Amino acid sequence: MPDSTIDRSCGPSGCQVDWLTSARLEVDDDLEAFTKLATDSGWGDGLPLVPPTEERVRGHVAASGRWPDDLLAEVPPRGGRCTVEKLAVNAVMAGAPVASMPLLCAAIEAMGDPQFNLFALNTTTSSVTPAVLVNGPVREELGLPYGPGCFGGQAGAAPSIGRATRLVMRNVGGQVVGESSKSVFGQPARVTGMVVAEWEERSPWPPLAERRGLPPGVSAVTVHGATGTIDIADIVADNGADLVALVGGSLAVQGTNAFIGRHHGAEIVVCLAPPWAELIARDLAGISTVEEALWQAACLPLDRWPGPHQRALRANDRVDADGLVHLVESPRHLIVAVCGGTGNLHGFALHSFGPSRAVTRPVSSVPPRP
Repeated sequence: MPDSTIDRSCGPSGCQVDWLTSARLEVDDDLEAFTKLATDSGWGDGLPLVPPTEERVRGHVAASGRWPDDLLAEVPPRGGRCTVEKLAVNAVMAGAPVASMPLLCAAIEAMGDPQFNLFALNTTTSSVTPAVLVNGPVREELGLPYGPGCFGGQAGAAPSIGRATRLVMRNVGGQVVGESSKSVFGQPARVTGMVVAEWEERSPWPPLAERRGLPPGVSAVTVHGATGTIDIADIVADNGADLVALVGGSLAVQGTNAFIGRHHGAEIVVCLAPPWAELIARDLAGISTVEEALWQAACLPLDRWPGPHQRALRANDRVDADGLVHLVESPRHLIVAVCGGTGNLHGFALHSFGPSRAVTRPVSSVPPRP
């Protein structure tokens, strides 16, 4: 396992990155032996780990297009410096493909943005974990799922890529269950992560990354703090307005974190399967209209809560003039993506734990510094 003392040699043909005299920890290249060592040492997550030999780590670093010691983020709660090399070590252990390194770099950078509030995500009592939504050509390059079973069940690179982000949280950020991480229940995505692509070709609206300010056709990641997933099912609605009302109403679950305290920036991701997206788009003009309709429906009347909760909601300025309590502060706090199978009947939602904003970053290989 290499540390990062490196040589940076540049000439007419470009730059070459190499390790010179790295400090190394000798480990067995046998998967079972290394997994036991890593688990006993607190580096593991309960699943088998690929030994991060120098050759493997070197290949992942090279695929990133960056220097090994380029800093991607300081990862809380420990404030560990996640360099490209440290990301590569964890990506190797997770089994993430070499070609996923540019996407992983972008995801870690996005997670390190102050708006994402990674410290809170990593230390809260909630089950929240970063979910990575992917747009652009990198979807096909890595075989990321966006059709049937996209959130789990389809074989491919997505679980190993998500797992790499989780190992970074554990090994670089120092997230220790029951100590620095106070999550009461956790969730499966705190092991495998959550990585899913948008089915852009079946969406009636521009891709999510484009709607969030990036140029058309750019590969990108959007990270969102997700407490888990909920299924939304319906077999009755035959028009877009009724379907949006049902989806929005299904989001307003009393016990979800977004109802706690004052409006604190909570965002909800709403995933629509292509048939539902197409039905909605026929009746509602433009994605902003859809977001507005979802927001209007995602509320509950004050009298649905017990007395103490009603008093707390009023004290927190959560009750509007009509006596309604909206789940999130505004329509822009609802993030719509298109993915999933064509079997109809279902939508999907990713609630948030609270004060975290989704962050979008382009996926690109950064040329070596001269």
